[in-house]
Amino acid sequence: MLVWLEFALCLALIALAGYRLSLYGDMIAEKLGLTRTWVGVLMVATVTSLPELVSGLSSVTVAHSPDIAMGDILGACVFNLMLIVVLDFLHRRGSVYTSAHVGHTLSAGFGVILIGFVGINLLLASNGSRLALGHVGFYTPLILLLYALAMRTIYRYEQMRELPGAEVAPARYAGTTLGQAMIRYGLAAGVVVAAGIWLPIVAKALAMRNGLAESFVGTLFVAAVTSAPEAVVSIAALRLGALDMALGNLFGSNLFNIAILAVDDIAYTPGPLLSAVDPTHTVSAMSALVMTGIAIVGLFYRARGRVLRTVGWASLFLLAVYLFNGFALYLYAH
Repeated sequence: MLVWLEFALCLALIALAGYRLSLYGDMIAEKLGLTRTWVGVLMVATVTSLPELVSGLSSVTVAHSPDIAMGDILGACVFNLMLIVVLDFLHRRGSVYTSAHVGHTLSAGFGVILIGFVGINLLLASNGSRLALGHVGFYTPLILLLYALAMRTIYRYEQMRELPGAEVAPARYAGTTLGQAMIRYGLAAGVVVAAGIWLPIVAKALAMRNGLAESFVGTLFVAAVTSAPEAVVSIAALRLGALDMALGNLFGSNLFNIAILAVDDIAYTPGPLLSAVDPTHTVSAMSALVMTGIAIVGLFYRARGRVLRTVGWASLFLLAVYLFNGFALYLYAH
């Protein structure tokens, strides 16, 4: 019971501090004159993915659990895509696929490339491939290069097309100075860092005491906790009428999560990270690929229909794949 209470406390700290972190990041963006669209894809996504970064580094260095780190990354990608279902249900003015800008398919497309690249290398590693540069897998510099290319391309696309951003009250933070926003941002980041270091240690204890595989705990439990900021911020943005910021946060977070995988690989000194993890993580990688493809189809086709006035067909397919992924990992865990 104590372990579950510690896990719940981690969830509460990350959810609260993650929301504040994003709020202060938005304040800084306003003071520096950045657009809300770019904030959604890059700054907010990077900020809300900070728990995945800290938890991943803690998993491979302090807890010595590469499976929890890997499960957290891919599980967070799957969980973020499932959050589109939540947004679709809460967005009562119409389907999110018709209300959101079709330009989100660009960041989703880069997500397919990066997640697919990881899935391929997981399969190669499971068959004994250990191509590496020292203790770092050869895929790590390529992941970082692809992430940088994705950010540059999305930024240039936004500038050329002048996509409508999720503008939320241009002078909303007039009463807060840039210095105050940066100090509060740092304090919130400190809470996230502390909870992120604590989280994988608790998760490993949870796996051992309940007889569960670390890949299962990392993919479902740890990923759900570290994705709490994405959930809180995206729902809050939707409530403010900032649907594009909400979706930009989710797709951008998935891109940054794969970049975090490269950072984890660098920090994991025994050897290439993908060679040290369970091959079942490939299931999560493939699930994230399929779910991203479904989201792209939904955004491009822009169907207005809803099933029983709840969510669109694309959201039902997203939910089905998410449940399948969890069930498949649960079977393996037992």
